[in-house]
This record gives sequence, structure tokens and C-alpha cells, in this order.
Amino acid sequence: MRICFIQYQGNMLSGGQGVYLHYLTRELARMGHEVHVIAGLPYPEVTEDVHIHKLKTFSFWSLLDGYQEYVYHTHPLLYFHPVNLYEFASTRVNLTSLLNMFSLRAYYKLNELEQERPFDLIHDNQTLGYGIWLMKKLRGRPVVANIHHPLAIDRLNELRQARSLGKLVSRLLWFPWVMQSWVARRVDRIITGSASSADSIVQFFGLPREHIRVIYDGIDPDVFVRPEGVEPEPNRVLFVGHTEDKNKGFRYLLEALRLLRGRVPYHLVVVQRPRSNEAPRLVEEMGLQGRVSYFEKLTTAELIRTYSRAQLLVSPSLYEGFGLPAAEAMACGTPVVATTAGALREIVEDGVSGLTVPPGDAVALSQAIETMLSDPERCRRAGAAGARRMRERFTWQSTAEETLALYEEVLGRRRLADQPVSARL
Repeated sequence: MRICFIQYQGNMLSGGQGVYLHYLTRELARMGHEVHVIAGLPYPEVTEDVHIHKLKTFSFWSLLDGYQEYVYHTHPLLYFHPVNLYEFASTRVNLTSLLNMFSLRAYYKLNELEQERPFDLIHDNQTLGYGIWLMKKLRGRPVVANIHHPLAIDRLNELRQARSLGKLVSRLLWFPWVMQSWVARRVDRIITGSASSADSIVQFFGLPREHIRVIYDGIDPDVFVRPEGVEPEPNRVLFVGHTEDKNKGFRYLLEALRLLRGRVPYHLVVVQRPRSNEAPRLVEEMGLQGRVSYFEKLTTAELIRTYSRAQLLVSPSLYEGFGLPAAEAMACGTPVVATTAGALREIVEDGVSGLTVPPGDAVALSQAIETMLSDPERCRRAGAAGARRMRERFTWQSTAEETLALYEEVLGRRRLADQPVSARL
């Protein structure tokens, strides 16, 4: 099968979409399929047997991610082309423009690639711009699309935590309101990573449940495993995620740790996205200086050692479409304290592989952290149970196999629809 993935941006350091693309394309290529990726900056990381087509855009964020390329290796007049100028200006304040402009550029790139031969199927990784619809409508290609979680949830959480009128207005302008739900209704199938996400898509996009297929994300059991000789350090608490993403609930973790001062010793390790200034600001606001360390741009091996050295990982999210840090930590034998938000309650078994608490409840979160830090033997048992659960139920190979089965189902329906009526009788 010849498959083309569309990803507007995102490497493995950027978040779950980049991780998902890397491992799913790797597994499909291992199965013998021809896999291509059309992607923008920051470019995803793919294996050697996956063909990546790097798409140059002129969004404001591309300039930040590829400063050297755009400043020193791009002709200045290109910035003044009307399309490029519009893209640069509009993407500073509006995510709809970012997604849509990339999808239209990807559509023209797809046309170019199909001069060799057509793709069997297009797999969009949550762009859902109008260019994705054109791939189906004008190119006639079957299209499946990921919605890891509806951006309407991000918008609600951002608005709830906005602390000024300016921030409120900027968040109202930033998030998509119509485009993604309009395109989602018109692709052949939607894939999402948990039953919770499927329910959210039905709620916020108004899609019928039968249009959505739940296929869990996974971990690589050969990679995410505790290295020999690496043991958890007492009272070491780990957070892995985008601290500026209000869905991740980082503020509630800091509030919980502030409540623990004088009750239990701890040191927080934060693995965050590059150039994030939110975490130090919040740490200072909470008076937790000296109790927090920061890491950025860890290699996979370094991340695994970081998971394995923690006594506990905390995932205080207000919503999660899957929860890769929790899953990866569990695979490394590290117990998890998580909220019941989104898919986390499907990943973490309360009382078995960790503890779960209501989202946005700093008091409950502090109590769960104290319970686990005060009982190293319980942490050891929970870590072992989590590692078993990940290897039995959540692997990228299983994700790829179920995704391929969905591809075959979509292609089968397309072949049936293309037959003359007489042949179907």
C-alpha cells in the first residue's frame, strides 16, 4: 500500500503528534508499505525507510523554528509575495490560518508527488484544513484523519485560566471554531487514541460515533524499559510535558507541591519544550525556587533514564487524548499519580499502577503524591504493575495493525462504491 501522511508540524520534542507519526510510520514501513510524509517545521523525525517531503511554509512560527533557514537561505522578495505575506501575518494570531495554509500547500505538494503514481490513502495527523478535503474531493483519495483531542477543549481550558482581557481575546482569536469540524465530517474515518477522546469528538464536533475509530497509541516495549542498574531516587518527582499548555495542569502540580512543604521532602524535575518560560515564572510565583530542575531536548535514551530515576511521575492534566508521558513512565517501571481527565483513567489503574485524582484539585493531588512518596515499596509494586500493563495492552505494533485494518476497511468501501450498481446486486 502507498500511504501519504500529512503533518503540519511537530517533531518528537514538540509533543504527542510527532511521537505518534514517528512510531506509526516506522511500523507501517516495517510491514512492507511505502510510506511518505508531507510535513512542515519543526520537521518530524522518521526512520530511513520512510520518505519525508519537507514543505516550506511562511508562517510566523516556521520563522521561529527555522530561523537560520529563513533569514540566511531564503530570498527576501519571497516574503513579499501576497500569499506568503498573508500567511506570515495571519498565523501570528490565528491557528486556523496556520492549519489551512499548510493544508493547501500540502495539497499542491501531493499533486506533484502523484505525478509518479497515486497514493492509495491519505492519513492526516490532525491538520483538518480545507486542503485535506480537497485531497478527497478533487484528487479522489480516501482520507482518514487523527483527532488526538478536539482543540475546543484546549480553547475552554485556556479561556478558563486567562488572567487578563487581552489574554482572553487572544485565545478567542487563536483557536479554530469551524474549519476542523467541517473537514472532519467529510473525511472517510476519524481515528482517536482513546474512548474518552471519542466521546469528546462526538460532543464538540457533533460527529456520529460510528464515524470514529478508537485505536490506542502505544509505547515501544524494546525502547522504553528501565536500564539495568538505574534505580529510582527517593522523593524525586517528575513532570514531562508542555508547561505552557493549559491542558497539562502544571499550575495545579505546583500548587500541590506548595501544600506539601514541611510534610514530605521532594524535588521536582521538569522535562519541557525548548524555550518555555512559563515554568520558571510559575515556580517563582509559588515560592518553590531551589526545589525544581529543568531539562530540555533530551534524547530518547536520556528521557528513559529520567523516567527510571524518578520515584514518581505526576500527570496533573485537565485533559489528555492519550497521555504518552504516563504510558512511557509506566513502561519504565515508574508509578504514576494522574488525574481522571480524558484518557488517563484508561491508562493508569487506580490503586494498581498508581493513583488517580479529580482534575484541577490541588489538595487531592498533594495527598496522592504524599501517599506514594511516603511508601517506596508501594511505588515499586505499582511500577512493576504498570510495566506489565503497557507491554500487554499498549504497543505501537498493535496501533499499526489496527490502523492498517481500518485502511483496508476504508479502501474496501471505496472499491464497493466505485462498482456499477449491477455488480453489487
